[in-house]
Amino acid sequence: MSADVHVIATSSLGDRSYLATDGQVAAVVDPQRDVDRVLSLAGRLGVRITHVVETHLHNDYVSGGLELARLTGARYGLAAADQAPFRHLPLSDGDVVEVSPTLRLRALATPGHTFHHLSYALESGEAAEGVFTGGSLLFGTTGRTDLLGAEHAATLAREQHASVRRLSDLLPDGAAIWPTHGFGSFCSAAQASGDDSTIERERQVNPALRLAADAFVTQALAGLDAYPAYYAHMGAINLRGPAPVDLRPPAPVTPDELRGRLESGEWVVDLRHRTAYADAHLAGTVSLGLDGPMATWLGWLIDRGAPLTLIGETPEQVAQAQRELVRIGVDHVAAAASGTPHRLATDPAQVRSLPTATFAGLAAALAGDVPAGLPAPDVILDVRLGNEWQASHIDGAVHVPLPELAARAGDVPAGAVWVHCGSGYRATAAASLLAGAGRQVVLVNDEFTGAASSGLAMAS
Repeated sequence: MSADVHVIATSSLGDRSYLATDGQVAAVVDPQRDVDRVLSLAGRLGVRITHVVETHLHNDYVSGGLELARLTGARYGLAAADQAPFRHLPLSDGDVVEVSPTLRLRALATPGHTFHHLSYALESGEAAEGVFTGGSLLFGTTGRTDLLGAEHAATLAREQHASVRRLSDLLPDGAAIWPTHGFGSFCSAAQASGDDSTIERERQVNPALRLAADAFVTQALAGLDAYPAYYAHMGAINLRGPAPVDLRPPAPVTPDELRGRLESGEWVVDLRHRTAYADAHLAGTVSLGLDGPMATWLGWLIDRGAPLTLIGETPEQVAQAQRELVRIGVDHVAAAASGTPHRLATDPAQVRSLPTATFAGLAAALAGDVPAGLPAPDVILDVRLGNEWQASHIDGAVHVPLPELAARAGDVPAGAVWVHCGSGYRATAAASLLAGAGRQVVLVNDEFTGAASSGLAMAS
């Protein structure tokens, strides 16, 4: 009898959790902090969660494993070498977790993403059906190796290479791979490919299985880029033992109070889609829509512990944002409001708009044919990350990655700024920050893949 494996995706962070069951009991691997999703799935399936295991101490999110174990009475397994201070099942290489007579998890030491990383082979018969690989073997790539400090990156990259090869040697060709990272997470060393994979496919495409150790280490380290600042706090929270989630609605804020928060320079985040933000928004708000990785970018940009107010079209948008934020340890939202900017403004002058353009419009403006109603571009600002810039960028553009913009605003030359990213999401956040600082801004809300075909000169 084979086990059923159910995916619990957290697309906003680029991660997956898993529930494996024999139809009666279940084991959960790498749960996110909002465990009600896991409990709901188990309820729909009519199964009892008896075990929860972690592949590693996560750096990109706060784990829900400890709380899920408390709520269900499940045994909570994680690497013995991490020496967690709370009650848990300490696991080491070769240990077998007997979930049921027909369902087992075999711990396999796979250091690389972290020093004490474990993968778990899922066994329901003689051979392994698949393996939960956490941040080790991903779809077409591996987990990055620099999150515990740049000084350890090369050593861990070499261990990552050996770990992936160990999985390839131990597991049958048809064994499924169930990674936690690789779906947009910054824990991935490179962009993952596909929605599923097997050991056999990875032998054909994965650099860790195609390159010798030295070549893999060189490639893996060369491809690393910046990662969110809040990662520095996640591992410590997970080792200490996260507190239960509190998803009660934040305190409501009146228009007068909202204006006071804005005038005092507090973070007030507009959760609506960027096109709605461009049409109308409250002056001083920052655009981080729920249509993109809001929590990742907000967690990267905001000073940890700074007062935060959320604005959504509806209370449901605020609730969704709050759920996403607790996943990265932002537990306290000072206040919230919902409604249109016009309803939340204290006077009409508080409502602003953000001029927008396409890359074709930018090309025309550079050629002297400035679109009606827009200022001529004095500065082209690219707010993508370093690897994106190095691969290709508009000739003559200024590069300031979004996470550095607040600290490096002085590096943006004077004049009208036309700002772009890869799709428009980060550019809207950047434009809102610049406009709040009094700059004249045009948002290029367009896909960068079309920049060259729009007639813009490119460099690399």
